[in-house]
Amino acid sequence: MIKPFRIAIPQADLDDLHDRLARTRWPNELDGAGTDYGFPLARLKELAEYWRTGYDWRAHEAELNELPHFTTEIDGQNIHFVHVRSPKPDALALILTHGWPGSFLEFLDVIEPLSRDFHLVIPSIPGYGFSGPTHERGWDVPRVARAWAELMRRLGYERYGAQGGDFGAGISLSLGAYAPEQVVAVHLNYLPTRPDPDAGVELSATDEARLDKVRDLLTNRPPYQALQAATPQTIGYALTDSPVGQLAWIAERFAQWTDPHTPVDDDRMLTDISLYWLTATAASSARLHRETVRGNALCTVPVGIAVFAHDITQSVRPLAERLYDIRHWSEFDHGGHFAAMEVPELLAGDVREFFLTQTKREG
Repeated sequence: MIKPFRIAIPQADLDDLHDRLARTRWPNELDGAGTDYGFPLARLKELAEYWRTGYDWRAHEAELNELPHFTTEIDGQNIHFVHVRSPKPDALALILTHGWPGSFLEFLDVIEPLSRDFHLVIPSIPGYGFSGPTHERGWDVPRVARAWAELMRRLGYERYGAQGGDFGAGISLSLGAYAPEQVVAVHLNYLPTRPDPDAGVELSATDEARLDKVRDLLTNRPPYQALQAATPQTIGYALTDSPVGQLAWIAERFAQWTDPHTPVDDDRMLTDISLYWLTATAASSARLHRETVRGNALCTVPVGIAVFAHDITQSVRPLAERLYDIRHWSEFDHGGHFAAMEVPELLAGDVREFFLTQTKREG
């Protein structure tokens, strides 16, 4: 059963947030520390004060409620999604999937341009936001993909495309692997390609530089990833009890993963962080790092790739082509990990070009 959903955060929850922010206990910081020891104190204080006194959740809540929200239960889990239909009745449907520490909010600025040509389904991953929390083990990337296949079936879409970045990329590939008869193609704006000494492919100097970056990440695993993969419950206590803790945990990712020339504005970032705080899903969203085994799904449907210069890593095409049926490859000299928020016009244009080309080929 699919039910309409409206966002309505109790005022008591907002009052509690403001009260906690006002009573924050701040640590000291070494003089001249910059970012050497973590997120800078001055910047965090600035964000926390704005969150408490300037940011208006109700205004953003009202804006979000202009979208058609729904919920349904799949595999014992509540699933929240936005469903925007194109004015073209026979348009292809696309399911757009966010990652961590994102949310369905990532896609707000691509809804209008993409919905001209596509029906859009934008779900919240189980454990995230209004699809959270989860209540049992096993909600890994393949299980989410199976839930998405059921969601699209319930909505009446027999053929559709999938798009995503971060965890959304893995979920989209898994969906293509699980339901190849339904998934027309998969578009990704994040596809890590690991070094493979036995690949037997010729790599350019640019490719080798990209692989050096991957090697560094594999050697020096990011602290957030290690903690969420090992002890999501433990870190969840701190993030669920302290709004400034939650703020620093996610704001640091935005600071590190975005192109300095295309930053995500503070209001959009704080709305995303507010979703994690107001739904108390820090621990359940982190569990996806623990549950999911790293690896690429055996996806055989056509794949399109958009590479953004300031992403965490950039894909190496010769290695990607060994794993997937790459039909489309774009390189952009600006934009980062949150492409849909940073450079929505570039991402929307690339997604449109890829899927319209694929539907023409099918036709």
